[in-house]
Amino acid sequence: MILFFAFQALSSFAQTPDWQEDMQEWTTMEDMGDNTNMELLEDLSINKINLNQATREQLEQLPFLSAQQVEGIMEYLYRYGPMRSLSELQMITQLDYQTRQQLKHYVEVGKEQSPSVWPKLSDVAKYGKHTIMATAKIPFYQRQGNLDGYLGYKTRHDLRYQFNYNNRIKFGLTAAQDGGEPFFADRNKMGYDHYSYYFQLRDMGWLEALNLGMYRVQMGMGLVMNTGFHLGKLAALQSMGRSNHLLTAHSSRSVAGYLQGAAATLRLSKQLSVTAFASYRPLDATLNDDNTVRTLINTGYHRSPTEMGKKHNTHETDLGMSIGWRKGTLYVNANGVYSHMDRRLSPQKENVLYRRYAAEGSDFANFSLDYGYNNYRMSIAGETAINRDGAIAALHSLSYVVSSQVRLTAIHRYYDKRYTALHAYSFSEGGSMQNEHGIYLGINWQPAKSWLVQGYADYAHFSWLRYRVSAPSDAFDAMLTTKYSQEKWSLEGRYRLHIRQQDNKEKTTLINRTDHQIRLNWSYTLMPKLTTRTMVNTVSKATEQGNKQGVMVSQEATLKYRWLQMDANVGWFHTDNYDSRIYLYEKSVLYDHAATMYYGHGIHYALMARAELSKRLTLSAKMAVTNYFDRGTISSGLQQVDKSSMADLLVQLRVTL
Repeated sequence: MILFFAFQALSSFAQTPDWQEDMQEWTTMEDMGDNTNMELLEDLSINKINLNQATREQLEQLPFLSAQQVEGIMEYLYRYGPMRSLSELQMITQLDYQTRQQLKHYVEVGKEQSPSVWPKLSDVAKYGKHTIMATAKIPFYQRQGNLDGYLGYKTRHDLRYQFNYNNRIKFGLTAAQDGGEPFFADRNKMGYDHYSYYFQLRDMGWLEALNLGMYRVQMGMGLVMNTGFHLGKLAALQSMGRSNHLLTAHSSRSVAGYLQGAAATLRLSKQLSVTAFASYRPLDATLNDDNTVRTLINTGYHRSPTEMGKKHNTHETDLGMSIGWRKGTLYVNANGVYSHMDRRLSPQKENVLYRRYAAEGSDFANFSLDYGYNNYRMSIAGETAINRDGAIAALHSLSYVVSSQVRLTAIHRYYDKRYTALHAYSFSEGGSMQNEHGIYLGINWQPAKSWLVQGYADYAHFSWLRYRVSAPSDAFDAMLTTKYSQEKWSLEGRYRLHIRQQDNKEKTTLINRTDHQIRLNWSYTLMPKLTTRTMVNTVSKATEQGNKQGVMVSQEATLKYRWLQMDANVGWFHTDNYDSRIYLYEKSVLYDHAATMYYGHGIHYALMARAELSKRLTLSAKMAVTNYFDRGTISSGLQQVDKSSMADLLVQLRVTL
């Protein structure tokens, strides 16, 4: 409480928000819980796009830009030549104030270099940037598994190396180790538990992109292949439902979603391009008694003998191709993906009706057409896909710019209950591209420069059974968020209503489970050295035990003084149970982001310092403590901590050459 009132008293000083703060305007806490998303955005904020050399594909990496906004930037550069400052973004009519603020975190105005196809090796060696980074997380407590059960010590650590030349040549290696995993022991004879290695070329004439090692692929609207950004319904208001065809390097410590092998995009003519990829990678899986695969595991944890026994016991081969035609703002792409697993996928279906149409077999094939057209007012995008069994999945979006103040978005999706795709990830309510039919309507309204109003309503119908839902069911999701900004202060409010149907206790009928979420966010600005933010999150959920409530009040502060930046936050939370849990995002060291879940009664506080010891050397440290008032132990099983509090120290050293 002392920290809370001290920060509040100092709230007369502030600075321009960084990319993490601005990002919270177009994402939800659930979206920010995906560390892969955060790492991709962090990488874009560090390795900024030079607008004077930007390609359409580079701008499409920014998930908050709509198709009209991408075209608007490209048209401005074509008409007026290189920009001299980011202030020129105000001249692009498609960019509203909020988008311009977001864009400044990821782009810069650099020199327009010679249009040579292949860069000179001397320039690559001279202007390329080497980055070496080491991170360690040290817990000041013992989990039950650290005492008896885990194969390694409790400290988590990773090493990263990356070389980057103007975002055209990039290669590197990430070595990662979770707490409890063996190091140079057991099956980790090569040291770390996971390695990510990658090599990437961009914009080399007819070779638009080349990726070797580990990489991610986005095709169309994600109905056959999307291992890139996984963002939700609020972000759809920003991108307005556009499609993507991107190859990106996988530099993350995450073991989920990547491909391993080679991928390339070739420009065959001005209108025609082709993308192809081949991948062979190991997977973790739980096996049935007959050595078939019951479930695939993406956690990446190999701490106990049981988890280690599931490591890399299955392998998958993926082959894919996309042929695309584009003339102006009209495009059509034909996509195909084939996957083969060396063990048959056989999910448990006996007496489990909701799994009747789950993916099964050793070979999978998906094909799709994605297409679109946009002009300065309207954008149409869609994808229609089919799997080997003839089941259909279709997703279409329509956005319309009514005026410079109002943008409307409509998204319709239909995913057959028999449609399966191993690497699909797209817009949905149920979390998979299967057994769903829905319609989404959204609006962006900026009635004045100081005001921003966003809202959506989404209805979904599930024709087949689902987990804990033993009949066809429906869901409704609506959100309204409003922000008022002045030069010295801003106030944001967000309300979300989420209604889902589930079985009652007797499983005789379906009942509505209603969630209410409210978020209030206030900041005050006077001087450029210190920024503070107060946030209140509340949740109310209908459960079998009745309505359960939760609240969290948090205060953040950031101080920047020459070479030192300090971030502090404190939050008090009180929820009735796990069902009324609350998620909160807080800043951390580079490439270490997550929205943390809180439930019960307690307080969380953290202090982080980042010191730029020189132009090439940065040292960061973060201490975080969570103290519970309502329990003597935390978690259960091998993760159990026999204390009422947990304290962790993160230390990171970054060297740039």
